[in-house]
Amino acid sequence: MDALLSDLRVLDLCEGGAAVCAKILGDMGADVIKIEKPCGDQARNTGPFYEGIPHHERSLFWFAFNNNKRGITLDIETVDGQQIFKKLVEKADIVVESFHPGYMEGLGLGYEALEAINPKIIMTSITPFGQTGPYKDYRAYDIVAWAMGSIMSVTGDPDRPPLQVGLPQAYIAGGTYGVEGTMVAYYERQNSGLGQHVDVSIQAALTWINSELVPAWTFMGVIASRTGAFPGRRGMIRPPLLWPCQDGYVNYLILAGQPGAERNKAMAKWLEDEGFATEYYRTKDWDNFDWMQITEEELKELLPPLQNLFMAHSMNELFNEAVRRIITLFPVATPKDVVESPNLEFRKYWAPVYHDELDTTIVYPGPFALLTETPPTIRRRAPLLGEHNREVYVKELGLTVKDLISLQGMGTI
Repeated sequence: MDALLSDLRVLDLCEGGAAVCAKILGDMGADVIKIEKPCGDQARNTGPFYEGIPHHERSLFWFAFNNNKRGITLDIETVDGQQIFKKLVEKADIVVESFHPGYMEGLGLGYEALEAINPKIIMTSITPFGQTGPYKDYRAYDIVAWAMGSIMSVTGDPDRPPLQVGLPQAYIAGGTYGVEGTMVAYYERQNSGLGQHVDVSIQAALTWINSELVPAWTFMGVIASRTGAFPGRRGMIRPPLLWPCQDGYVNYLILAGQPGAERNKAMAKWLEDEGFATEYYRTKDWDNFDWMQITEEELKELLPPLQNLFMAHSMNELFNEAVRRIITLFPVATPKDVVESPNLEFRKYWAPVYHDELDTTIVYPGPFALLTETPPTIRRRAPLLGEHNREVYVKELGLTVKDLISLQGMGTI
């Protein structure tokens, strides 16, 4: 069965997390050609590395965002490289790039130049602040985009400075935004027969992800604050949200009102069944429980029995029992827990991919969705540096082996 985009060719010039855009298009069946400088993409030197050995062919970061792609080397800053790239564009459907605005135009490879070569070409540009506007020329690492997209302002504890999330996410968000824009342009092309330039702002992508912050300000004049592990309004007693257990943490929030009362009654019964209930839990009127009226003294009665219960069990034990008792509690999963998730295993989510260069099989996260007729798949590992040069340049583009050797000697390929 043909994949959804099996008739499309994508030229991928993205670096870092933005490369996820072409990776997802590849998952949907597109023939993605990753174009790197002859010295290699900087992502190849980003850890962690397979078996902890730093090497440009062992980067797990590179593996993650560049599987389902073929790979060639090409220096598009050279005259010969620009001419070769234009030949590639003649047979391509989509170009995805993440250079700063004006870079491609400066090389004579901007959208208007590529459109003149191939009117059907779709060019998707993923940049921190977009192709236009007062910030368009600003450069931004992931942490900068994270901060200026507003998400950092609500990440962390209220009595400490804002935080970035543990792993880079901003360019990944921009890459997924790029997929959406590219697919819309492709859909429109089927009607008009013409391509277009898709302009993706990572700042806008992050603002959309956290879009509830905007109406909170525009309608109510409220700037959302960081809450950390203790949600709730300032000036009131705030219970913990994360609780330690035997092998990690669980997320459990003591709610007031309804259905909080029913959940609290069920939790009190659980404490009683396991011998952790105190007189406070046996006699508490949960129907009239109100966090605005809780004192520090009552908090000392409320929390210890819960802490004792959670520390007596593992995350999965607590989760399974909470489901049985209809209590809102869930584990804070680690990567190990996610890999061992029975739900993901049942859905056959994980995709084993053989790495012949390492003589090992690595299990990858699977496609973003299950489609009954045109399922996305993880078909191949990320390419080695210049792995498909001969295949693309000689067999498909028509260069001779002698041409290839000459261009390699000049540093073009």
